[in-house]
This record gives sequence, C-alpha cells and structure tokens, in this order.
Amino acid sequence: MSTVNLQDLVLDRASAIPLSQQLTLQLSHWVVSGRLAPGIRLPASRVLAQDLKLSRNTINTAIDQLRAQGYLTSQAGSGVFVSTDLPQKDKPLLKASIQGLKEYPPLSDYGEQLQKNDFKERSGQLPFTPGVPDLSAFPYKIWQTLMRRHSDRAILGGYQGNQGYKPLRENLAHYLNSSRGLRCTPDQIIITQGAQQGLALCTQLLLNPGDHVLHEEPGYMGARKAFTAIGANIKPLIMGTDGLDVSQLPLKTSAKLLYTTPTHQYPMGGILPTSDRLQLLNWADKHRLWIIEDDYDSEFHFYTNPIAAMQGMAELSPVIYLGSFSKTLQPGLRLGYLVVPKPLVSAFVQAKSFICGESPLLSQAVVSDFIEEGHFIRHLRRMRLNYQKKWEHMQSLCEQHLQGTMTPIAQSAGMHLVLQSNNPQLDDVRLHQRFSQAGFGSSPLSYYYQGEVKKRGLVLGFSNTNEQEREQGIQTLAGLLSRSDL
Repeated sequence: MSTVNLQDLVLDRASAIPLSQQLTLQLSHWVVSGRLAPGIRLPASRVLAQDLKLSRNTINTAIDQLRAQGYLTSQAGSGVFVSTDLPQKDKPLLKASIQGLKEYPPLSDYGEQLQKNDFKERSGQLPFTPGVPDLSAFPYKIWQTLMRRHSDRAILGGYQGNQGYKPLRENLAHYLNSSRGLRCTPDQIIITQGAQQGLALCTQLLLNPGDHVLHEEPGYMGARKAFTAIGANIKPLIMGTDGLDVSQLPLKTSAKLLYTTPTHQYPMGGILPTSDRLQLLNWADKHRLWIIEDDYDSEFHFYTNPIAAMQGMAELSPVIYLGSFSKTLQPGLRLGYLVVPKPLVSAFVQAKSFICGESPLLSQAVVSDFIEEGHFIRHLRRMRLNYQKKWEHMQSLCEQHLQGTMTPIAQSAGMHLVLQSNNPQLDDVRLHQRFSQAGFGSSPLSYYYQGEVKKRGLVLGFSNTNEQEREQGIQTLAGLLSRSDL
C-alpha cells in the first residue's frame, strides 16, 4: 500500500481553533472527498510532526480522533491507514460542483412553495431602512438595571408555559385596555417571538391551503409571506385615501380571513375612520370571516390621539389583534403578542407549543417591569416627539429637493415616509439598489404590490436617522432622480 504526502495541508496558527482540531477537520475532508483514497497509509507521526512543524502530541490527538470517528484504522506493526469501510468509497460524498436542488433529496410541498417565491430578505441596516426605531434614543441604563434585577433569577432559566410570562400578560392587558381601547384579559394574550410568528400561528389555525385571503394592496409583505407559505389564495383589497376602502368590499365572498392595518396603513399611511371600522366589523360578522388587525405604528400619531382598536369596538368581534415590541422598543427583542377570542386560546397555545415552544423568559420579565414601572409610556412619549421632529424635517427636505420628481404621501404618523414617483415608468427597484450603493436603505414601493403595480417610489424609514443623514440622503436621492437611466 502506498503513502501520501501531507505537506500541503494549510493550518492557521493565528486561529482560535486548536491546531489538532484544524488537522482533524482537514484530513476528514480529504478522506470524504476522495483526496485520501481508501487503504492508503499515512506517514508516521514523527514524520508528520517534522513536515507540518507540529508537536507529536498534536499529531497523535488528531489521529486518535479520526480513528475514533472511523476515518482511519491502525494495523499493528504496519501503521495508520485510511479506512476501507467508508460508504460510497468509489464515489466521493462531496461533489466539486453542486448545480442545484436536484442534487439533493426532494423538498416537501411546503418547501417547494417557498422555493418558488422571490421575497427579498432584509439586507442589513442603513439610514432610511424601514422598520428600524431610533435605537440611539433607547433608555439603555434603565434597561440594564432591569436586566440585572432579573438576570440571576433561576426560575427564568426554566419553563413557565407556552402562552407567555404571566406578569407580562397582565401588564400588557392593562396597557392595551387603557391605551388602545381593547377588551381583553391576560388569559387572551399569547406572547410570540415577534409579529411574524403571530401571523404564522394565525395561518396555521385559520386557513387551509387554497383558502381565500383578503389583503391590502399595497400591503405588508410579512403578512403576504405568511399567507403564501400556507398556500392561501390572496385577493387584493382596494385602498382609499384613509386606508382600506370599505365601500369596495365585495357583496359576496368565500374568503376565510381579512388582514388589515387600520390605525396606520402599511405602507401608505392611511388612518381608517371609526365609522369605517364599524362597517368593516359588521361586514366581517355577516360573512363569517376573521379579521387580523395589525396595529402597526399605532403609538406614533403626532397631532392627534390614535383611534381605538377595532378589537374593542364590539362585544364578540371576529378580530385577532396583532402587535409587537419591535417598533416601540427594539426589533432585536423578538417579542410580539396576539389577543385572541377566549374560545381560541387553547388552540393557539397548543399550536405555539407544536411549532416553536416557549418564548425567552428573561426578556419577557424585563419588558413586564418596563411597562409596570411606567418606563414604556414615557419612552413612547419621547419617541413620539422625536419622530414628529424627524417627520417634519423630512417633509421640508422633500419640498426643497424633490419637487417635480417625487411626492411625499404625508400622513402625520409612524416611522416611515412614502415617496411616490411622479414618473409612473420609474424603475424603483433600480433606484433602491443605487440608493443602497450610496449607503442608504429603502424599500421599492412596487414591492408592496402582489398584482399589477399601481404606484412606484420608495419607502424611507426616517426614525433611525440623524439630521445629517437625512439631509445627505434626500440630496443623494435627488441626484439619482436627475439621471435619465431609471
């Protein structure tokens, strides 16, 4: 049997990974890929140590590990050999070139459904990236004090139930009832890992593949993802100046669910009047379909108090209320919540236990105290004033630099601004890409349409910007719009 020269092994001596582990990984890869053929003899440990400039202990540690894993075998008096018992020894397990999924076992129908979609993932965090709050204004000192208070509580390292930390549900119920006009008890609240998980739970429990869903157009892509994943048939809802145009609701429908953002329509920013909310509730009750009320940006109305949530407008409303702390606190918390009718609580909690299990307890405990001690309300007030000033500055900049090219959709609420192009042929995807290359985030307005695109432009999140970034960003955008290749 022949031996092999291992002198071209490359080891990173500055790496934190031990040299014996690096050697083990490289040799196992060479065996699996066929570079070390079955039956070939390795040089003696003394020779390897000299060639690789390693200690014999390092060499022996790696060889012992590879022997334990079955890659190598020893023959008394003959040396160490590559095992001849590895599967597919005549066909390398690793291929030099993988062309696509056909090289692997097939996906499920669900996996195939997701493969066909072209939803874009968030590509980092830049000034003007939508959906990011002003993280520099977060009360970190207070937060750290609360974290220290709870960090050594052993009970928070265990399990307390899939529905969520009870004190958080109690404090959240008090806040929602007093500030958002809901009618709910702590037992109706289910803590989720962000709003997206809440949407996923709703689709699992309220829809079957092929069911019809009514969805605002343009509308929130996260909801569209959830409905697409379950295989729902999504039907667009016509938007008016105040959000959903309830006068255009179908006289007959087979839909099982309607998704809406009535308090601050996403992305266009309309605020659905009380009379329209009541009309929508009556329509849903008549047609026996669920409403998912996504209370997006409800806390950030600059000149008026927000209208009360639909969930609290009727005794037995067919509404599932969806919220999160991603915009009010931090998206990195990954904490959201659902408020569901009492008869559905058990099914939702069971579904959460099946899909993902419990949400992290430490962050729930901290948020609970943050609400109970009044920090949450004070933080919202500060952020409301903060965002109002930024919104007014954005309006001024757009008037100064974008006249004739883009029109801001001016709704006095929220954390983002829609700039609608005056040119209906604008390639807003290319504009978004070039704006990103210049160091600024955005979303093309056309992304928010499932069917025929009616409007083009950009969605800019101003909450995560400072004054200089806003000025530079809008001036950069004006320069890009002056070019003729968009």
